[in-house]
This record gives sequence, structure tokens and C-alpha cells, in this order.
Amino acid sequence: MTLDNHSSRPAHLAGLDLLASAVILLDGDGRISYANAAAENLLESSLKALSRQKLTALFLNPEELAGICAQALEHKFSDLRQDLSLERLGREPLRVHSIVSALDAPRDGVLIELRENVQQLKLDREERILDQSQVNKELIRNLAHEIKNPLGGIRGAAQLLELELPALHLSELREYTQVIIKEADRLQTLVDRLLAPHRRPHIVGDVNIHEVCERVRSLILAEFPSGLTIARDYDASIPEFRGDKEQLIQTVLNIAHNAAQALAERIEAGDAELIFKTRVARQVTLAKVRYGLALDLHIIDNGPGIAPQIRDRIFYPLVSGREGGSGLGLTLAQTFVQQHLGVIECESRPGYTDFRIVLPLP
Repeated sequence: MTLDNHSSRPAHLAGLDLLASAVILLDGDGRISYANAAAENLLESSLKALSRQKLTALFLNPEELAGICAQALEHKFSDLRQDLSLERLGREPLRVHSIVSALDAPRDGVLIELRENVQQLKLDREERILDQSQVNKELIRNLAHEIKNPLGGIRGAAQLLELELPALHLSELREYTQVIIKEADRLQTLVDRLLAPHRRPHIVGDVNIHEVCERVRSLILAEFPSGLTIARDYDASIPEFRGDKEQLIQTVLNIAHNAAQALAERIEAGDAELIFKTRVARQVTLAKVRYGLALDLHIIDNGPGIAPQIRDRIFYPLVSGREGGSGLGLTLAQTFVQQHLGVIECESRPGYTDFRIVLPLP
């Protein structure tokens, strides 16, 4: 058999390395005789290490896959397509769509094609985010109520104490009671913001997403009049939908305002840019519900990106990447988006951050 000089692979199979899906050839005993580059990436192992191993030895739950391969060897079907979840020791399970085919001659072997089940991964991630969000909301609500009651008592006691201060030392001691009162008021404001999403009524009406974006654009440019460009890339075909316009304005404003603050250095240099981009997405699954049409809104900036250590936690309450930030803006944004049956996602790297909001359309 002629080998490719660069990769020690059979030359007649070299074209399989160009495929994005993983291709594995098994011999009649179920041992790996070939794996393309995508299979090496998927299995996180080289062809040299995989060669002559039994494919079933790579997984903790190989029974279903082994049964399919055995049936293929007996030519019980031409090809079989099935979704599998293959568990691995110390690693994330592989959720794949498998296509198993028998080679022509009996006992010649089996060809297996594996494609990562991106849709299932996305659904699992959305479910985890939704569960975490529910836990966060319960925690915030309970914590805020626990803080709220003693705060009123502390503030009232400080006011009464101030009334009882002796006139001789009033100006000197009043400074301390005012510190107590002001800090109690600051904490009260924070508690009110924590409880805001649970108190605010969901006022439903017809919403034009481009009116929402234009309102936010005007507010951001009023605060940052120079050094920042806000580009618009709108799909005019997006229909109006039922929703809470004020909540959506607040959602987009929170994200855009965070982005503008992160762009401080670029604003100073004069090359800061925000992009509002809207598109229609088709056949979208949100929280396990399939929608024919969905709004796909992107808020993109060319800032420094989100720090890797907080990237997975940016929607958690009180997590902020900016000194002095409350860490509530994105939490509120996520809550409002979820109230519209949508999802919010983020992709970030230095020079590019994209917050994506997906909402069902009628």
C-alpha cells in the first residue's frame, strides 16, 4: 500500500483529510485501521496512537456503537444513521451523529462517519444557562429581601440618633450619622436594582427592533459624542413582534453602554466602533421550542474583549469586568431577553466582542 510521505497515511485515502466530519475505518475485528484528520481532532489522539486499537475501547459506554458495527459487518443494512452520546474517561461526552456503513466484501470492515451534534450541544448549553439563571434569580430575590428589611431599621436608627445629638457636638458627630444614612441609601438603591426585573410589569405591545436600536444609538452618541462610530446593518424585512419595548431598549442599552465604556482607549484614539446588525434566522430552536423565524440581533464592538477569567460568568449577578461596575447590567439584559422567550450569547476575543440576541418572530 502506497503511503503519503507527509502523514504516513494511505495515499488513496488522503482526500478524506479534507473532510470536516470524522471518518474512521475499522477492520473485521473492530480495530481502527484508518482515521482522518477530523477524527484525530474529535478523538484527541493521533492515527499512530489509534491504529489497531478497538474503537469500543475508547469509550465507557460502547455497547450501542459496538452493536451497530456488528450488524454492519453482517450486512444487515447498507448504512445506519443514529445520534450517539459516547462517554469518555475524564473528558466531556461526545455527542455525535453517526453514519455506519459496511465495506463491500464480507468481513472487510466498517466505515464510520461521526459529526458533532452541534444542535444538541447548543440545546444543552441553553438549558444550563436557563437553569443557572433561575437559580440566580431566586438567590437574588431572597438575598435582596433579607437585606432590605434591616436597611430600613439602620437608616431610621441613624436619623433618630442624629435628632438626639447634643447641640454642642452636633456638627462634629452629624458627619458620622450622615455616613450611615448615605450608605444605607446606596445599598437600598442596589437592592432596588436587584429586584427591578421581578417588579417591573411586562407591558406587551408591537415592537419594531430598529426603533429600539435607533433609540439606544441616540442615547449612546449623546454620552459619547466624539471618537465613537455606531454603524447600522439592518435587515428591513424583519417584521414587528409582540414584546415589551422598554425592556428591550434597556437590554440593548445595557450591552451597548458596557461596550462603549470598554472602548475608552479606542474612543480616545478616535477609532472606536459599535455595530448594530439585524438579520432573520430560520428554523431556530430556543429553550427546546422550534420557531420558523427568529430575530438575530448582534451588538458588536472592536474593544479589548472580555477577560477570559470572567467570560463564562458575565451574566452572573455582581460579576463585572470594569472597576466600579455593579455587575447587574448583563444580568438584567439576560432576564429581559428570557422574558421574551429568547436567548442571549456572547463571543469575545481581543478586538472583537459580539453579543447576540435571538428572539422568536411571528
